[in-house]
Amino acid sequence: MTTSLNRMPGWAKIVSSVVLVLVVVFAGLRWSVLPGLGDVFREETHDRTGPTLLKSIQDISRYDAASGNFQVVVDLEKDTKYLPDAVRGKRTLYVGAGTVDAYVDLGKIRDKDVKVDKDRTTATIRLPRAALGKPALDPDHSYAVSKQRGLLDRLGDVFSDNPNDERAVQRLAARHIGEAAKDSELTARAEENTTSMLKGLLGSLGFKEVDVTYGTTAR
Repeated sequence: MTTSLNRMPGWAKIVSSVVLVLVVVFAGLRWSVLPGLGDVFREETHDRTGPTLLKSIQDISRYDAASGNFQVVVDLEKDTKYLPDAVRGKRTLYVGAGTVDAYVDLGKIRDKDVKVDKDRTTATIRLPRAALGKPALDPDHSYAVSKQRGLLDRLGDVFSDNPNDERAVQRLAARHIGEAAKDSELTARAEENTTSMLKGLLGSLGFKEVDVTYGTTAR
């Protein structure tokens, strides 16, 4: 056998060596044939993130009174007018899950919006209307179901990594979730919860009658 190897051309020896190495590597990765080989090729994750910097601090005077959970399936398609989708086009199905908070901004209350009788047993409070916060997507429950790309788009993805497509479908999901929140009863629930909170709080302070109304639109 040694004589046969010596008679092989130089290029054949190199090819044989490369093939042998690849066979050993793939066997170790897939079946862990050699003891300890799995540890050699085991993937390790290292977090080398730098320190988190505090950019600013903002005082929050709003009372988050309700939160809605939403889910939407986004079907986003981009194509070219004179080319078939098989050549140039993209279509993404994306499941977006997120939350929208409804709040009452207590910082907008003015002195004339709160009236208390001299016996401190009756209180009348006028609050701004409840408002909706920005939709927040949940990355743990949002995912792309499928991505279809034309030939030219596939070739372009080989040479570039374009994250704009992912952001576009995420923005679209957040927009639909925000629109659904506007059509829901989320703000009404927030006002009910805020009223219950204030009546319970003032009741514990000795107030027997608490009247809460909403009139000023929160901005």
